[in-house]
Amino acid sequence: MTSSSTLYIISILFLQLVLVFGNVTRSSTLTTTNNNNNPWLSQSGEFAFGFQQLKTTTNNFMLAIWYNKIPEKTIVWSAKDINNNNLVQAPTGSQIQLTSGGLTLTTSQGESIWTAQPNEPVSYGNMLDNGNFVLVNKNSNIVWESFKFPTDTLLPNQSLELNGTLTSRLSETNYTSGRFQLYFNDVDNNHVLLSPLAWPTQLRYKFYYRIDVPISSASSSLVFDESGEIYVETNNNGTRVKPEGTQWKNLVLDPKLYYYRVTLDYHGVFTQYSHPRDTKAQQEWTIVRYVPDNICIAIFNEKGSGTCGYNSYCSMENQRPTCKCPYGYSLIDSSNKYGGCQLNFTFACGADNGDGLNVKQEDLYEFTVLKDVDWPLSDYEKMQPYGQQDCQQSCLHDCLCAVAIFNNRTCWKKRLPLSNGRAQSGGQLVLVKTRVSPLGSLGRSPSSSSDSNKDDGVKPILRGLLIGSTVFNSILLALVVFVTLWKPKRVVQAATLVETNLCSFSYEALKEATRGFSEELGRGSFGIVYKGELKAAASSNAVAVKRLDRLAQDREKEFKTELRAIGKTCHKNLVRLIGYCDEGMHRMLVYEFMSNGSLADILFGQTKPIWNQRIGFAMGIARGLVYLHEECDAPIIHCDIKPQNILIDEYFTAKISDFGLAKLLLADQSRTNTMIRGTRGYVAPEWFKNVPVTAKVDVYSYGSMLLEIVCCRKSVVLMESGEEEKAILTDWVCDCYMEGRIDVLMENDQEALEDIDRLEKWIKIAIWCIQEHPEMRPTMRMVMQMLEGVVQVPNPPSPFSFSSIA
Repeated sequence: MTSSSTLYIISILFLQLVLVFGNVTRSSTLTTTNNNNNPWLSQSGEFAFGFQQLKTTTNNFMLAIWYNKIPEKTIVWSAKDINNNNLVQAPTGSQIQLTSGGLTLTTSQGESIWTAQPNEPVSYGNMLDNGNFVLVNKNSNIVWESFKFPTDTLLPNQSLELNGTLTSRLSETNYTSGRFQLYFNDVDNNHVLLSPLAWPTQLRYKFYYRIDVPISSASSSLVFDESGEIYVETNNNGTRVKPEGTQWKNLVLDPKLYYYRVTLDYHGVFTQYSHPRDTKAQQEWTIVRYVPDNICIAIFNEKGSGTCGYNSYCSMENQRPTCKCPYGYSLIDSSNKYGGCQLNFTFACGADNGDGLNVKQEDLYEFTVLKDVDWPLSDYEKMQPYGQQDCQQSCLHDCLCAVAIFNNRTCWKKRLPLSNGRAQSGGQLVLVKTRVSPLGSLGRSPSSSSDSNKDDGVKPILRGLLIGSTVFNSILLALVVFVTLWKPKRVVQAATLVETNLCSFSYEALKEATRGFSEELGRGSFGIVYKGELKAAASSNAVAVKRLDRLAQDREKEFKTELRAIGKTCHKNLVRLIGYCDEGMHRMLVYEFMSNGSLADILFGQTKPIWNQRIGFAMGIARGLVYLHEECDAPIIHCDIKPQNILIDEYFTAKISDFGLAKLLLADQSRTNTMIRGTRGYVAPEWFKNVPVTAKVDVYSYGSMLLEIVCCRKSVVLMESGEEEKAILTDWVCDCYMEGRIDVLMENDQEALEDIDRLEKWIKIAIWCIQEHPEMRPTMRMVMQMLEGVVQVPNPPSPFSFSSIA
């Protein structure tokens, strides 16, 4: 007994010593302006208490505790409101002060917005080395501690008591209470549960994971001990129950070498992380273990959106859930990939396309296919037995139907919003209904920008408009232009449907439409492009007018080439040619206006486009080239594929433009002799060998451009001294691929690195495309199938002679 009493007294004295050393005295304050230089630190400096600026706003701060010795400054606690639900946001100039009454957070006007007020007077505060901020009374007893009010994280030696909760934050950068909660209470005290929340409320949906406790026992606390073990401690002789799951394995952990934390992440996965204590290690947090094993399929509720939000689908990649939007959908919030997707267009019921014109549904909609994806709880109709074509047609003519799933002679029709989306094998085909073209694509301001991304497995079924619709729309447009622009002594030439179905405009009409050619959009070797406006009675249509240089024989040839090449084409990934002017010395082409400029503007601008958006660009360009090479009446070799010739519409759909150098092939012709064409950096080697060229020259250009899309870097760049190996993109990529270090290509692009399988596959595809010998390159059809995952991509050989052709 004497020995036990001595140990007890020593432990009390040691606790008092720890609490007193480096304590926070009464009247101490921190403000949002001085916090960066002077937070309240723990004895070793491993943890800090103070203000952190919110990443979602520049004017508000959060009161938080964070790891102070690692670069990430990871936040483990933040102040919440009285119900521990919502993040307390402190405006600029706010102050936290320690008094005998506790902690008080006030604004610059003196308004109290948060308090921690224990029932006893406070003598001082202390930021402990275990991450717990405590308030202590005169008897050295802890009267308030942050460990009793956890947010989304538990630290070693911290326990979650009965009726306690962990609530995830809303997104990676938004610390507002989010969509998932871990809890156990008096009603469910035999289990620790994980449930989705009906955000922004605290209403819990059905749980998706639980830690079972024997019926004869009752939970007392969820413990995270100093050795890194996590378990439920029961009141039945201290029985310990650990989480179960293939990912939750027993591990030997060393708290002397690593920091540990367990967090309910914003995507709903309960995860244990480790981080080296050695700050020179330059490592990030590493996943140790997690539950549930696959949250994508664990959540299965009739109410609520699921892991990834509405209209998206979830798959597990690199131990984390990854969310994707179907083709035709984009993220609601581009900064939150778990926040769900929105439709990039509106569905029209019946035959009304939204503009008061009666058009067939086949002319308005097409379908893309996803494989092994499902939204299992969004059905409103089931048809059986039914064929795939019948299923598709039924959805096409049903204005409520957004998606149809076909499997084993059964058709499920689904309405929006789609919930609980997940990658799930089973052989089902997901038919996603999308618009063939945007409503009112000329002259209409964008309703919203979109990623226009298309994931692996998406394959178009219906391509382009039907021939009858094309003729109808061309006649209609011709009549509108004729009636609108007709004036005495300034007559638009009668819109005749020549063999290309294009409208013929007078020079004066286009001069007026462009306000005297005043607003320049861009210029190239063949002329200048101006913005114009074809005015109608109640609306106006924005167009791009390409004015070719006069008195040049090659310009005349270019003009006729472009008319022949694009005049009869119709594909959503080709810029639409509306009409032309062929009057005297004037040669002009009138195109649909592309509001988002060129792919070069987006790729090489100040802000890097997100990975999913780049995926959409690459897939769309590939589809357009497949159409040109194989699906036109006369196959077309474009001859100048590069980012400057890819234009982006209001829905961020990539469209091939500038057919001035194109070569048309005869029906029985696969190659042609021609002079050197194209742009430096994208030109295939055979141009320099005086041999007939084939469509493989476009494949080479596409491969070079695909690397630019992946890396967001120009093909040739003047680098600083010591980085010459990066100057030529194709050389650098091939070197990195052969050395197994493609990660260095994606600097500061975590989203692409999280999709590492697709990234590596696409780099291999690009290397196949830029092989020196054209017979080794795939066709664009094969490239498309490899991009979609229909065909496996073999390891490519190393190309050579890059420097001589770049």
